[in-house]
Amino acid sequence: MPAPPWTSWEKWLQSPPGRYVLGWEQRCFDQIVCDVFGFHALQIGLPQMNALSENRMPLQVLLMHANDNRELANRFHWHLVEGHSTELPFANESLDLIVLPHVLEFAADPHQILREVDRVLRPEGRLIISGFNPASLWGARQYLSRLVGSPYLPRDGQFIGLIRIKDWLQLLNYSLDRGHFGCYKFPLQGDAAMKRMDFMESMGNRWWPIFGAVFLVSAIKRQQGMRLIGQVQTMRAPTMAQLSPAAERSKLRTPIKETP
Repeated sequence: MPAPPWTSWEKWLQSPPGRYVLGWEQRCFDQIVCDVFGFHALQIGLPQMNALSENRMPLQVLLMHANDNRELANRFHWHLVEGHSTELPFANESLDLIVLPHVLEFAADPHQILREVDRVLRPEGRLIISGFNPASLWGARQYLSRLVGSPYLPRDGQFIGLIRIKDWLQLLNYSLDRGHFGCYKFPLQGDAAMKRMDFMESMGNRWWPIFGAVFLVSAIKRQQGMRLIGQVQTMRAPTMAQLSPAAERSKLRTPIKETP
């Protein structure tokens, strides 16, 4: 029988390309979440990385699936909650920040996850999503490996393009805040080979920025419509004195001739 998806994904994250991706995403998450304010923050899955480490919200929660590594999750100081990403165990509009690191591409129903996220996220709350970019060298190698050879990325992932994710977010009335592309190195396996390509990060960010192997997008939930609270005080506009036309004023200034 084929290996379950969490086994191959966890094994890949321990490889040199996996550590390379985790390091880049950690820096991007630290840069984005540091200026997001509120009270309750949630990260779904991927206990190998603490995407909320630079955030200052008092309550930080990690939603773990049944097959996630609990030993890795215990390294960080957050509240652990077991559950399913398609049925989040939180009240409506109760969270200020939600992070989805590589969650949608390994899910059987990514639309349901986004609907649940929209349900529990407060208006003006922040949603951050990371994933692999199919329009990259890594994506091209992954596509060819399905035909010939072994896959470079976990075979169980159905990688979703950034354009499609943007369309899903816009349908849910989210406005895009910022985005990043990264990981421009060639899809190699060895640790030494990956280090020799450090110079490609600056080159790729300058010359082919949208073809990075990994993307990260941040969006804000907008409230549809507006509701007025309290009694609206009405004020009457002051009345203006009626003015006589200029023609009538000129008649008043002309003397009246007396008849003999």
